[in-house]
Amino acid sequence: MPSEPGASLAAFRAANPREEADLAAIREVAATKRPFDRSLRFHLTASALVIEPRSARVLLRWHTRHKAWMQVGGHGDPGESDPYAIALREAEEETGLRDLVAFPDPSLPQLLQVTVVAVPSNGSEPAHLHGDVRYVMATSSPDAIVAESVDNPLRWCTFAEAESLVGEDNLRTLLQRTDELVRQQSAASEIE
Repeated sequence: MPSEPGASLAAFRAANPREEADLAAIREVAATKRPFDRSLRFHLTASALVIEPRSARVLLRWHTRHKAWMQVGGHGDPGESDPYAIALREAEEETGLRDLVAFPDPSLPQLLQVTVVAVPSNGSEPAHLHGDVRYVMATSSPDAIVAESVDNPLRWCTFAEAESLVGEDNLRTLLQRTDELVRQQSAASEIE
């Protein structure tokens, strides 16, 4: 089910004017020949908020560069063009989880959020922009997490705890949307 970023973005509907503006900018980048090329000042990234639906917990990763708790994800490798596949690969690498699936429908990955994020300069890269496309992935083996490094620990939290830990409003929005999605799925399961 590989797809180009434009295909994933075509069906996405922004929830507010800010997200609409970010979506328009991200669609422009997605239409270029090298949307994930990290040498460009504005390029795409793909990320995932990992959840354990039964306990309604979310997994956060300490991001050393930003000095903040965040979702997992990152850059596409050369030759990669499917944003969901990039988010999945990054999530597996950063969490050690091998059972991740799209949530709520494992057979149909759907974007939950798009946002443009300013990345500060560091010793090897100038300041630049990420057009981040964000998914939700679920695990049924939360105890199997393995941090990618000691500098990037992982932490399971309730949604309320996660909202208090993250620094970016766009990530709080992702947490709120995901919390609502988990609640809807839980309510639907109780009806069945």
